[in-house]
Amino acid sequence: MMPNLTTPVIAKQTPFKLDFASGVVSMGSCFADEMGQRMQECDFHIECNPFGALYNPASLASALHRLIDDNPIGKEDLVKHEGLWHSWHHHGSFSHSTPGATLTVCNSRIHRAHEVLKEATLLMVTFGTAWVFEHEGAVVANCHKLPPQQFTRRRMSVEEIVALWQPLLQELIAYYPRLHIILSVSPIRHMADGAHGNQLSKSTLLLAVDQLVTQAERLSNGQAVVYFPSYEIVLDELRDYRYFDEKMTHPTPLAVDIVWERFQRATMSAAIRQQAQYNMKQHKREHHIPLHPDRQIISPDRQ
Repeated sequence: MMPNLTTPVIAKQTPFKLDFASGVVSMGSCFADEMGQRMQECDFHIECNPFGALYNPASLASALHRLIDDNPIGKEDLVKHEGLWHSWHHHGSFSHSTPGATLTVCNSRIHRAHEVLKEATLLMVTFGTAWVFEHEGAVVANCHKLPPQQFTRRRMSVEEIVALWQPLLQELIAYYPRLHIILSVSPIRHMADGAHGNQLSKSTLLLAVDQLVTQAERLSNGQAVVYFPSYEIVLDELRDYRYFDEKMTHPTPLAVDIVWERFQRATMSAAIRQQAQYNMKQHKREHHIPLHPDRQIISPDRQ
């Protein structure tokens, strides 16, 4: 009998099941983008990262409040740097050469995500780091390569994250009675502070999320607020550098595929998983780029 060479992490079955009529909003780190892309390829109705990749709990909470209220940003939320106008609330992919263009693209995504959230069955939030950057006393989602001396960097505490997110979860549950919420922690390593600093940040997030899920279980009136162990699957079960890219910080596509498969098993019925797999194959076939597009194919009966 072969020995067990891994420490399997069990993702518990969620008390709800997704189908293709389910609206989904996914927000968080670039790992949320990876999972969201797979849901899009499977033809789920998903709005993924309407502010771009967001990493810290404070910026994610601020973004969700804007989605709930359909609250647009204004020119006062922008900064000009290196020829582009940037939003303090958005990823740099939303930046443009004029303030009007930046506001248009940012606010159109806010409104679109607001509409999806109203009908959504699932909200997925992936925390990436407990570290935040503050500019003039306010947490920013992205520094947009401005001089570092303009910012104060600090690590949020467990208590601070819980105090910020507990009323937000209650508000989401009250506003959207159909909505279920999955919280997770990104397995991507943030090594700017070294291995120990990264572990302190991830531990802070894990402790905060555990408190939030425990508290929500008592207050949700049957709505699910659950934890999905993407962090543990990659760092505890896979825990091999073959599952990380050349920088040894980001999971490879194979590692993300494994997490995606576990996510499907936790949140979908066998029939929906089978249809999702078929849809993804169709998507890849439709988006396949031929190696020799001008090659003439002659059928055997015409040779």
